[in-house]
Amino acid sequence: MPFNLGSGIYILAVALFLLSGVRIIMEYERGVVFRFGRVRKTKLAGLRWIIPQIDKMMKISLRTIAFDVPPQDVITKDNVSIKVNAVVYFRVVEPEKAIVQVEDYLYATSQLAQTTLRSILGQHDLDQLLSERDKINRELQIILDKQTDIWGIKVSLVEVKHIDLPEEMRRAMAKQAEAERERRAKVIAAEGEFQASAKLTEAADVMQRNPVALQLRYLQTLVEIAAEKNSTTIFPLPIDLIKMFLDAKK
Repeated sequence: MPFNLGSGIYILAVALFLLSGVRIIMEYERGVVFRFGRVRKTKLAGLRWIIPQIDKMMKISLRTIAFDVPPQDVITKDNVSIKVNAVVYFRVVEPEKAIVQVEDYLYATSQLAQTTLRSILGQHDLDQLLSERDKINRELQIILDKQTDIWGIKVSLVEVKHIDLPEEMRRAMAKQAEAERERRAKVIAAEGEFQASAKLTEAADVMQRNPVALQLRYLQTLVEIAAEKNSTTIFPLPIDLIKMFLDAKK
């Protein structure tokens, strides 16, 4: 059978046409297919085929994206100027919305995170920003997740990374912390003296009821003094020893 050049060209053209419609979608991706400008369907991972020149596929990654929010100038509720940066974790859960509802979901989420960060942190005092960071992180996550839901995006976590304070504010906070440590040290010392005085009072009552205990304490003190390497040893004089002289004088 003679080879027909026209048939071979036709078969080759058809093969190239079919191959041009082959698409490979990774496991972490979804392919949104448009036909004549309208959303046709969303294809799952694997080897897929679309009609060349008619269908158009846009791939969307479903992996979690970690986005660093640049340092933002924030004025707190108590009029303190600070710089704050954060990190936002989000991912696409509805690929069709991420393409149709917003032009660039990465840029849009970035801008929304920056404005929300300035707005929310400006409603809190500096002490709240430093001591209630977990609460503020949850508040930011809830607000961002609600606002990006229309774009098919799920914000899973927001973390405030660093709060940059002015130099004079840092010095003031250091002085405040030092004063607080001194206050605690004085309170602890006062409590120790109070407890020691209470124990001494109890010991004095016991010795007053039993004079022998006072003599034993005297002997113990002598032993402790003798155990030390002192060039001079001072022996305390018992009161009972001079009591008879005091009584005779009276």
